[in-house]
Amino acid sequence: MRNALFLAVSGLALTASVTPFAGDAAMANHHATAEEPAADNPLLADWTGPYEGVPPWDQMAPEHFSGAFEVAMAEMRAEVQAIIDNPEAPNFENTNQAMELVGDRMNNVLSMFGVAVSNVSNDEYRAVQGEWSPQIAAFYQGLYLQPELIARYRAVYEGREGAGLDAEQLRLVERDYEQLLRQGALLEGADRERLAAITTELAGLYSEFSNRVLADEETYVLLDSEDDLAGLSDSFVATLRSAAEEREEEGWAIVNTRSFMQPFLQYSTRRDLREQVYNAYINRGDNGDANDTNEIIGQILGLRAERAALLGFETHAHWRMADTMAGTPENATDLMLRVWPGAVARVQQEVADMQAIADEEGADITIAPWDYRFYAEKVRQAQYSIDEAEIRPYFQLENMINGMFYMAETLWDLQFTENTGEVPVFQEDVRTFVVTDARDGSNVGLFYLDTYARTGKRSGAWMTTYRSQQTLGGEQNVLASNNNNFTEPPEGEPALISLDDARTLFHEFGHGIHYLLQDVYYPSLAGTPRDFVEYPSQVMENWVLTRPILNQFARHVETGEPMPQELVDRIEASSTFNQGFSTVEYLSSAIVDMRLHNRAEAITDVDAFERETLAEIGMPDEIVMRHRLPQFNHLFSSDAYSAGYYSYLWSETMDADTWEAFVESGDVWNREIADRFRSTLLSTGNETDRAEAYRAFRGRDPDVDALLRKRGFPVPEAGGETSDD
Repeated sequence: MRNALFLAVSGLALTASVTPFAGDAAMANHHATAEEPAADNPLLADWTGPYEGVPPWDQMAPEHFSGAFEVAMAEMRAEVQAIIDNPEAPNFENTNQAMELVGDRMNNVLSMFGVAVSNVSNDEYRAVQGEWSPQIAAFYQGLYLQPELIARYRAVYEGREGAGLDAEQLRLVERDYEQLLRQGALLEGADRERLAAITTELAGLYSEFSNRVLADEETYVLLDSEDDLAGLSDSFVATLRSAAEEREEEGWAIVNTRSFMQPFLQYSTRRDLREQVYNAYINRGDNGDANDTNEIIGQILGLRAERAALLGFETHAHWRMADTMAGTPENATDLMLRVWPGAVARVQQEVADMQAIADEEGADITIAPWDYRFYAEKVRQAQYSIDEAEIRPYFQLENMINGMFYMAETLWDLQFTENTGEVPVFQEDVRTFVVTDARDGSNVGLFYLDTYARTGKRSGAWMTTYRSQQTLGGEQNVLASNNNNFTEPPEGEPALISLDDARTLFHEFGHGIHYLLQDVYYPSLAGTPRDFVEYPSQVMENWVLTRPILNQFARHVETGEPMPQELVDRIEASSTFNQGFSTVEYLSSAIVDMRLHNRAEAITDVDAFERETLAEIGMPDEIVMRHRLPQFNHLFSSDAYSAGYYSYLWSETMDADTWEAFVESGDVWNREIADRFRSTLLSTGNETDRAEAYRAFRGRDPDVDALLRKRGFPVPEAGGETSDD
C-alpha cells in the first residue's frame, strides 16, 4: 500500500493538513466548480521540465483544485478497480506491488494543495481546504477499505509464508495488512459507515482548527511610540517597521508568531509590553471569539475516542502508537517522567538565579512567564559572559545555508548548486538548488528553500517532499523543501539569525538529507515511525558549532572574522544553561498530549483539563507549555502528532547517543561513522525494524543517560543514586 497515500487514510501528516474516503457516495452530489475543462487544468498536467519534471507552481490557483481533485480521484479509483477486477488469484505482484504504483496524479495534486494551504494561504485557498478536506478524507477511507480489495490483501497475507517472498516483500505484505486492520478493515455494516463518517468529520474539523489558529497568528500588537522599542536591536526594530508597513500601519508591528514574540520577550525592557505580547501569543485560539478552538478540540477528542473504540483499541493513544518504536503509551510516559523531575528542579534553580538579578536591580517583581526569556538572558551574561547580541552577528543566514550545504557534501556526498530562476516556484522569495551525488555527478533531486515569514504562511518550521525517492516503477528522484519563518531583514541588510535559529535551519535540513539519501525499492517502506522521524534531523543540529562550520561560515557580519574559540568555549560551557526552561516548555506539552489521548472517555472542558493536568504534574508557574492546547497544531490540524508529541524526546534519546558515537571516535566529522549511519539508518527508510537498525548501527539500544548528560540533568548511578556529572 503506497505509503504517501496510506498516510491520508490514517490521518497522518500530509503537508496540506489533509487527512484521510467514505467512498463514492460522498462524491456523488458534488459538481465540478473548476472554471476550465479538465484538459486545460494545469494541476492535472504531467510534471515536465528538468529534474524528471517539476510542479507548475506558477500556474497554481484556487479555482483549479476542485476540477483537479475530481479528475485525479476518478483516475485513481479506476486504477484500484483494475487491481480488484484482476481475474488472477491475488499474489504479491498483482496486489501489494500493483497498489504501490497507483495514484501518481493524485499525489501530485495533493503536493501542490499542501503548499497552497501551508505556504501561500488566503481566503480562497481556505475555502477550498474547508470544502475538500472532508471529501479527500472520505475518498481515501472508502478506496482502501473496499471489501474486495481487503480480500485480496488478506489472501496474500495468509499465503505469504509459501510465496517465495524476500525479506522486504514479506515486510511489505505484513505491514500492509496490519495497517488495514488498524484502519477498520474488518468492520462491517453500521460500524463501517460510522468510521467513514468520523473520518470525514475529523478532516473538516482539522481544516477549521488550522485556519482559526492561522487567523489568530495574522493578528499583531502595534507599537506607536519609540519608547516602546526600548532594548530592541536596530535590525529587529527595522523588521517590526517592515511588518507594520506590510499591514499598512504606522508604527511597529509585533506579529503574533514565535519568530516575533521570542526576540521581543528576550530583549524588550518594557515589562508591560512583554506581558501584552506574551498574552496575545499564548491565547491564540483561546479568546472566546470567532477564532476560538476549544469547542473544535472537544469535538475532535470525542470523535477520536469513538474511533479508537470502534477499531478495538483501548484509547486513541494506543491506536496511534501501535506502529511506533515506543509501542505503548506507558513506554513513552516512562521516558517522559524519567526526564521531568530533573527538568523541574533545574527550572527552580533558573528562576532563583533570575529572581536574584531582578532583586539586585531593584525591579520589585516576582518572575513571571513574560520575564523568563528577558532575565534568562541577563543570567547568561552574568554567569557565562554571553550576550545573544554578541553571538548573532556571526550567524548570517546566507552563510549558514552554505554551511549546511558544506555539511551535506562533506558527510553525505550531496552537492547543492543554486539554480533559482530555472524552475517555477510558488512565491518569489523561494530559492531552488539542484542536488547531485558528488561522487558521480548524478542527479539526486531538487531542493526548494522557503526562508522567511509572511502573511498566509503557517508558523513554525517544516520539511516536506513533493516527490519522494523510489525504485519500483523506475528510479524516481526527490523534490524536497525546507520551510522556515525567519524574520526578513530590510532590503539591503544581511539576515542575522540566533544560534537557536541556526540549529533550526540545520534541523529541518536534516529531514531533507534523510529523504535525499533514501534508497528504497518499495515506496511504502520509506516512511518511518513517528518517534523515529525526528531523529536524523536532531542529529544534524550537532554540527552547527563544530570548528569547520565556524571557521568557514560563522563569520562576523562586520569584520569577516570567524567566531573565536574563546566565544565557542563560553557557548559550550553554557550548553546546559536554560535547559530547565526548554525541557519543561516542551515536555509539559508532550505529557498533556499523552494524558489527553490516553483515556477512553474524551474530555470536554479543554482549558480545565490543561490547567488541572499541569497542576498535577507540578508545572512551574513561571513557564507556559510550548504549545497550549487551543493552538496545538501538531495535535489538532491532523492526527500527525496526536499522542505522539513525545516523539521528539524519544528521537533525541537516539540523537544524544548517536552524537556520543561521533565524539567518542575523536572526530565528529568521522566518515566511517557517517557512512555507517547512512547505510543502516538514513538510506533504509523502514525496510527493517528501526529498533533493530539502531542496534545494528550502535551495537546496542540507545543509552537514555546520554540524553540526561546532554541536558545537564542528574544521571542515575548503579543502585539508584544520581550523579551530577
